[in-house]
Order: sequence, then structure tokens, then C-alpha cells
Amino acid sequence: MPAAYNDLYMEQNSSYNTTITLADNYGNAYNLYSFTVASKARRSYYSANASLVFNTTIIDAANGVITLSANSATTANLIPGKLVYDVIITDPYNTVTRVLEGQIFIDPAATY
Repeated sequence: MPAAYNDLYMEQNSSYNTTITLADNYGNAYNLYSFTVASKARRSYYSANASLVFNTTIIDAANGVITLSANSATTANLIPGKLVYDVIITDPYNTVTRVLEGQIFIDPAATY
């Protein structure tokens, strides 16, 4: 099954936090019990290094609810423009599934 697509908008030099409910193609929430979640963003899918590594937290495993967050010190180092990101989940048997992807639009900050 292909990953879902969702764009994110982030402000440079500001704390970022978003809550996402992961669901399958039929709208059923993923049960994330004993899973891990990871998410990174890059300038392009071909960039060697990640521009951003999100802090990820499973806040409601039974209903597939996670948070992606980054503190203001992290977002201050982001170059305004566009990044690509994805979210992967790993089950207890080490099966990795990409469940979400999209672009992140970074708005520049005037005050630091």
C-alpha cells in the first residue's frame, strides 16, 4: 500500500508540533502497540544528509496517533524553502513501513 501524502508548514525559529493519526487505505487506524516511529526531512530525496530529524512520540498506540515535533533551536537552523519528509513505522518483527510522505514548507523568520 502506498504511503499517504500530507504537506506540512513550519516557521523558522519557532517550536513545531503536529499530531497525526495514521490510518490504512480503508480509514482504519493503525494499532501501533510495540511499534516505533521515525521521521526525517531532507532538501531532496537524494540528499545525503537529513536537514531535520523529528522527535516522534506515539501518544495513542491503539488509535495510531503520533506527534512530530522540533524545538525552536532546531528550526532556527533550517534554510527557508522546501523539504521532503516521510514517516516510517517499525513493527515488533522489524518490518519497516513508510506510512506518510510530503513536503515541508519553511517560512523564514525575521527575529532571532
